[in-house]
Amino acid sequence: MELIEWILADKNLDEAIRNVKRNKGAAGVDGKSVDALDALFQQEGMAIKRAIRTKKYRPDPVRRVYIPKPNGKKRPLGIPTVRDRVIQQATAQVLSLGYEQYFSENSYGFRPNRDCHMAVMKALEYLNEGYDWVVDLDIEKFFDTVNHDKLISILRERINDAPTLNLIRKFRKRR
Repeated sequence: MELIEWILADKNLDEAIRNVKRNKGAAGVDGKSVDALDALFQQEGMAIKRAIRTKKYRPDPVRRVYIPKPNGKKRPLGIPTVRDRVIQQATAQVLSLGYEQYFSENSYGFRPNRDCHMAVMKALEYLNEGYDWVVDLDIEKFFDTVNHDKLISILRERINDAPTLNLIRKFRKRR
């Protein structure tokens, strides 16, 4: 079974819809809220799947908002449409199964079954063991500056599925 078929499996999409609804969040450029997801995928689900399989799926532009930071600056945030959030979530759920094993045990950001509280508890554990330093890394604007071709070539080393790579590339290039 091709990877894209795992991503587009009804069970995986249903889980992605549940996760997006649970996360809530603002509407994207189309103005649709997470409350519209069930009806949206009921009406357009087959067409969305067909477009992805034939590499004709086009993610919508993201809605740009600016979040105030404590230092007075503002951080830009892109809000995808709920349709695109479901497809991204469905893709992440499947890719996480294969990639999780390659991540550092000391990495907590955006990982399944891990959160910031666990990271703090681990840091406290190290402090209690006598360590003096805690390093917190956040690569500012990483995805704004990463070489997308290099990123896709790294993904291609483990993902040999053209429709999946095409979908990921489209989400990365969208602005």
